[in-house]
Amino acid sequence: MADREKGGFWIGAAAVLFYPLTWMGRSVYRNTHHIPRSGPALLVMNHVSHLDPAVDAVFVHRNKRVPRFMAKDSLFRVPIFGKILAGSGGIPVYRESGAAGDSLRAAHRTLREGKIVLIYPEGTITKDPDGWPKRAYTGVARLALDNDVPVVPIARWGTQHIWNGYTKKFRPLPRKTVYHSVGEPVDLSAYRDKKRDQALLREVTELIMDRVLEQLVEIRGEQPPSHHRDGAEGRA
Repeated sequence: MADREKGGFWIGAAAVLFYPLTWMGRSVYRNTHHIPRSGPALLVMNHVSHLDPAVDAVFVHRNKRVPRFMAKDSLFRVPIFGKILAGSGGIPVYRESGAAGDSLRAAHRTLREGKIVLIYPEGTITKDPDGWPKRAYTGVARLALDNDVPVVPIARWGTQHIWNGYTKKFRPLPRKTVYHSVGEPVDLSAYRDKKRDQALLREVTELIMDRVLEQLVEIRGEQPPSHHRDGAEGRA
């Protein structure tokens, strides 16, 4: 088994802050062997609760890797949490601004350095009342096509039962079960040599998110409604 990836001071600080938060739920991990034990990878996840980054960070760390999160730039201004996020290699994501391209450039660089980047393509927690993913931004496709690294779909479910961001309900007790299910890396070989236009980016984005959805269906044991992607239009 590979040794744990070294993280440094800020990763240690994040562990001190985040590991206790996971005690509010019982963790169930499935098929974690799909997460590369070394080298770069793009981890693609759904987003159902503001608690997700903490829980997902611990999940990846328990699998002996250090995640570099792509997160909304506003989170980097949150006291203490923002400092830890930046210090641990987090990548701020800017929307609707001239700095939007900087996010992808930083993510490209992180992957080239052999690290793991974790991305929530939906951009924010889903507004679907039943927790199904909304339509994703196409930045995930740009990263996946421009970097020949494993693109690993992962679904997580249960954090919204602890902290529901839209009803503002925080219910740590009784303890809930939080699932992570990891799928096989997405095969994008048929797309890499095609012309990069918006139609291709949208197709690849939907393919990747369909793989995430497959993992979520497995966890939940139910099928989503046909309109589950209705919501905000995904953009780059």
